[in-house]
Amino acid sequence: MIGFAIVLLALWPAVASASSNVKHLDYASYSGYTQDNGVAFWKGIRFAAPPTGKLRFAGPQNPEIEFETQSALSHGNLCISTNKYPIPGNQSEDCLFLDVYSPANASDVPVFFWIQGGGFNADSNPDYDGTGLIQASGQNIAVVTFNYRVGPYGFLASEEVERAGSLNNGLKDIIKALEWVQKYIHIFGGDPDHVTLGGDSAGAGAITLLLSAFNSGDRVSNLFHAAVAESQSFGAQATVSESQFAYDNLTERTGCSNAINTFHCLRDLSLDVLQQENYNIPFPGASIAPLYMYSPTIDNELIPDYTYKLFSQDKFLKVPVIFGDDTNEGTIFAPYNTSTVDEADAFLQANFPTIKNKQLVEINSMYMSEPDNPVYPNAGEYWQGLANAYGEMRYICPGMYLSSAYNNDKQTAKANWNYHYAVTDDGAENSGYGTQHTIEVNAIWGPEYVSSPAPASYSTNNSAIIPVMQGYWTSFIRSYNPNTHRARGSPEWNTWGDESNRIYIRTGETKMETVPDAQSKRCKYLQSIAVTLDQ
Repeated sequence: MIGFAIVLLALWPAVASASSNVKHLDYASYSGYTQDNGVAFWKGIRFAAPPTGKLRFAGPQNPEIEFETQSALSHGNLCISTNKYPIPGNQSEDCLFLDVYSPANASDVPVFFWIQGGGFNADSNPDYDGTGLIQASGQNIAVVTFNYRVGPYGFLASEEVERAGSLNNGLKDIIKALEWVQKYIHIFGGDPDHVTLGGDSAGAGAITLLLSAFNSGDRVSNLFHAAVAESQSFGAQATVSESQFAYDNLTERTGCSNAINTFHCLRDLSLDVLQQENYNIPFPGASIAPLYMYSPTIDNELIPDYTYKLFSQDKFLKVPVIFGDDTNEGTIFAPYNTSTVDEADAFLQANFPTIKNKQLVEINSMYMSEPDNPVYPNAGEYWQGLANAYGEMRYICPGMYLSSAYNNDKQTAKANWNYHYAVTDDGAENSGYGTQHTIEVNAIWGPEYVSSPAPASYSTNNSAIIPVMQGYWTSFIRSYNPNTHRARGSPEWNTWGDESNRIYIRTGETKMETVPDAQSKRCKYLQSIAVTLDQ
């Protein structure tokens, strides 16, 4: 009976009438909506089966067949975040949904596949609307956004999980969504042979993991053709054995430690009981909990080794790339009341548990110098120094390292760009937060198309930066080069090259710059210890 249904679905036309806007896939039909601006959308499309019941902690499976046409007018639920209890009403364990935005009557347009961030512990950039980007492209791209599992639902790791479940399920969800794009995006007018990855923070970190998923060969390399990573996150990566403590602690807290099969016990727990215990604990040897405890695990398959090491060994996919960061990457993460060097060091050790005392001494000498760090109202004396250190350790210096790795390859050196986003906002400047982590999403997507309120300046004095950013991004999506279709009057964006060139982006001041010597020196030290920090 099921096989007969599949045949019937496969025989349905790929595109229905414009008025109904129904798209027929071989497992379901989805009714979307065409806006007056010529951009159509389909929201809440299942790209995998609900990861619930026996599929908790399992790799993503194919979606189930739906015989009735599904409404695709609203977003699907987000995946459940760590440290969220009671569970918010818009979050669910049944969360593997995607949204498609495409010009009406599109045919073979380039595809932008967006991976949201959240430290692999939240879906923190949810439900972005692709309408603004599509309009900025002249109706010449399609946009796909989606959810993936996070926290223990996506990244629980232990010997038990490796044996009876699946590791790195959040990353496998991303691959599953990419496979969906390869199979179905043509039905929505997209070109599966022209897919550009985009993402910020952990989403950009996922991009670097996909780029270096060398052992997975064609499974990954055939899924995308270019990548733009914003504020790529390089947290500490653990092996399965190093992750065992989190599994053991979770089974203890949930009452599963005495079960005959602890994995089955965790898998079969009520969601309410499991989520009550879904919070961060300190890594072994640390005094405080990290910002993000669950993260991708070195599994000798998708993640064969530390990311820094893989790129140093030339084990990465050769595609056009953009990497880049914001001026003040660390300000939203460092505790605002950090008043002593010891407090700063405790935070760094919590998030990089293998850091050594001699490394902390060197980092303190580079970042905790009082004359260089202004103290803002109500901020601790060492907040700014800690923010600068964390921002360069986790985001800025890794991005520069990746650009240099691509420059070392003749094939990729000519398609390798880096940016420094430095758009200022008066409120953020006065508080010391500055050009904070991932703030550029407001300019790329348009302030009315993101899910969190944009700074007011993006609708006033910083509104001119929006066409500049959208011009570079949509040009890269369309042509794998940010210059081809850039906004009129925007400066040419030169490649990274041997001189460490990057574009400095600020309203009315956008230009090329060379990485300052002082920052380059700091980054060379941090890059030299990165593998010992498990990055």
